Amino acid sequence: FTEFIYTLAEKSGDVIKPYFAQANLAVEVKEDQTLVTQADREAEAVMRALIRKAYPHHGILGEEFGPENASAEFVWTLDPIDGTISFASGCPLFGTLIGLLHDDRPILGAIHHPILNQLCIGNNTETTLNGRAVRLREVHHLSEATLLTTDIAIIGKYQEQEGFEKLLQQARLFRTWGDCYGYLLVASGGADIMLDPIMNPWDIIPLIPIIRGARGVITTWSGTDASKGNSCVVANKTLHPRVLEILNS
Repeated sequence: FTEFIYTLAEKSGDVIKPYFAQANLAVEVKEDQTLVTQADREAEAVMRALIRKAYPHHGILGEEFGPENASAEFVWTLDPIDGTISFASGCPLFGTLIGLLHDDRPILGAIHHPILNQLCIGNNTETTLNGRAVRLREVHHLSEATLLTTDIAIIGKYQEQEGFEKLLQQARLFRTWGDCYGYLLVASGGADIMLDPIMNPWDIIPLIPIIRGARGVITTWSGTDASKGNSCVVANKTLHPRVLEILNS
């Protein structure tokens, strides 16, 4: 399955790259007010076709075309462009998220940044970035930590704004290097805390084997199983309990 993820990343990247930074790129607004482009749809279609051919009995859950054989033993989750706002704006900090569930348990995940030529793969026990083993930084105090999130403006809409503001005050640095790029940075030791107040299954499932393989902790905003939730908080084992405590204070 890991070797197959390389194929999915390569082929979806081949679809996405020609669309990037094109002035005439058509951007649509979906019913949920998120953005979509032809690149999103074509990249997911290519990955679905590859999965159907290689593993016809597997299920698929993708952002653009919904569930397919969702009760199967193995189910792939696909987010062809995580960070469509960045992609449509010509910002390279977007990526493709690929996950694999076995009996509803996340066993494999990948973040592919086709413009940056970065591929991060995790299997719950090991995480690699372009083939090199990576792990979270051993930061023990919030005063030393770099905090990331995707969109600060929506936090109060879905979670407690006051708790986030308290966390913001205690962190050393704060940046909006968001979407899947933020999780790759934390997994590879470039930042220390990444959180999002609202997410979909195809956003979360691929991250779980990556963060766990990099010796990190990933939960919902309230501290429950991330694979069953719709929000995400990631940090190392030392910082994570403190982060949750502040967010939920």
